[in-house]
Amino acid sequence: MLHSHYILHKPYGYVSQFIHNEPTRKNKKMLGELHDFTSGTMAIGRLDKDSEGLLLLTTDGKVSAKITGRGFEKEYYVQLDGLITQAALDQLRTGVDISVNKQIYRTLPGTATLLATPPEFPKRSKPVRDDRHGPTCWVSIVIREGKYRQVRKMTAAVGFPTLRLVRIRIGEWQLGELQSGEVKEVDRLV
Repeated sequence: MLHSHYILHKPYGYVSQFIHNEPTRKNKKMLGELHDFTSGTMAIGRLDKDSEGLLLLTTDGKVSAKITGRGFEKEYYVQLDGLITQAALDQLRTGVDISVNKQIYRTLPGTATLLATPPEFPKRSKPVRDDRHGPTCWVSIVIREGKYRQVRKMTAAVGFPTLRLVRIRIGEWQLGELQSGEVKEVDRLV
């Protein structure tokens, strides 16, 4: 059986699913509105409604399972509330305690680096906030796992809540010049 594979720049405000699974939430923006995907296409991992960036999609469950495992790095550029300290960056690198399914979970070690200059992403459809509310900074966070809202929970745990989150890389796949809402079909993902 031939499978279809896609890379997508998920826009802010969309959920990482194709069908409404909650009858009372019919006003959600779904991925299927962005492209004519092959029947059976699924998101590999997820980005929550408020997150943006690289999302891989496939019709092949084996490919999905392989990429969501710990063998693939996921890199995020994250705008934080405040100016992060070296101590907080060190905590992010070594692992922090977050809540997962009402249990305390210690994140695996990863990387966390302060970006010298903010990335040049287009303005979001809903503004983050302006400078009157205090300073912000951008960091790069690389992890090999993907618990529900993990990066947001990690930055909050060290005292610097996430204001904007953009996934820029999964394994060898880069967001690159892909515009918000743009979809590309590719021959393979792994």
